[in-house]
Amino acid sequence: METQDQPHTFRRTTAAPATSTKTRARTGSGRSISQYLALVVGLAFVGAGVAGFFVTGLDITGFDDFFARDTDQFLLGLEINPAHNVVHLVIGLLGLALWWTLAGARTFGALLFIGYGAAFVYGLFAVDNDDINVLSMNTADNWFHLASALVGLVIVALSARRR
Repeated sequence: METQDQPHTFRRTTAAPATSTKTRARTGSGRSISQYLALVVGLAFVGAGVAGFFVTGLDITGFDDFFARDTDQFLLGLEINPAHNVVHLVIGLLGLALWWTLAGARTFGALLFIGYGAAFVYGLFAVDNDDINVLSMNTADNWFHLASALVGLVIVALSARRR
């Protein structure tokens, strides 16, 4: 039996997937535009949640204060209550947690699209009905919810473009 003096070298036989850089929505840092959009949206919602508490205050003595209706307290034309502020904070923190990866940004975009699409439809019925309007929404909120749903769709579409 012969022995070889040279070690055996292995060649890589699997090829990397052939993707064109033209179809990728990427930035120079390696992150996609949809990831940065998810980051910006997340930061905006955290900012809105925090700023909202400066408007509504933190003095919540019970259920009725937390889910107050017709509060006449507005942030950038959108009527808010403490529950609305918490929703904004949660959405913002979710965006900040998910923007790091493309799959996370895509998930965040899908959640925005589904969640705010549902909020828009809910708002069509809730705005003029104090019995079900637990987030103290007004017509401006409805338009904002529709716009937020569309931003979520853009995040998903941009991330799909990269795939």
